[in-house]
Amino acid sequence: MRRFDQINVIPFIDIMLVLLAIVLTTATFITQGEISVNLPQAASAQPASSEPAQVITIDAQGALFLDAAPVSLAELKAHLDTIAKTQALVFRVDKKTAFGDFVAVIDALKSRGLEHLSIRAESAQ
Repeated sequence: MRRFDQINVIPFIDIMLVLLAIVLTTATFITQGEISVNLPQAASAQPASSEPAQVITIDAQGALFLDAAPVSLAELKAHLDTIAKTQALVFRVDKKTAFGDFVAVIDALKSRGLEHLSIRAESAQ
C-alpha cells in the first residue's frame, strides 16, 4: 500500500468556487427586493429622501402592492385608515398602468388626509 503524504485540494477549490458563484447570484436577487416597475421619466425629478416610508406600487398589469406584499384596493384602504396622517408614503407606478388605477389609489390617500406622498420617477436628464 502506498502512503498519502499530501492532500489533493483541487476538488475542494472546485466546490468552493461553485458555492461562491451560488452565493453571489442569490445575493444580487436579495438586494434588489423591489417589484419590477418601469418608472416614467420626469425632468423635475429630485433625489429620494432617506426618511422611512411605506411603498405603494402598481405594476404594468394593475396589481397593487404595499411594501412588496400584494394587496387589493379594499385592503389598502383598510391599512391607510390605521396609519398616522404624517406617515411618509412613496408611490411607484409603472408607466403602462391604466390611469384609473392611479386615480383610485390617489383618491384613497386624499380621502384619508394623507398628504406626505412622493411619486417615484426616473430622472429625464
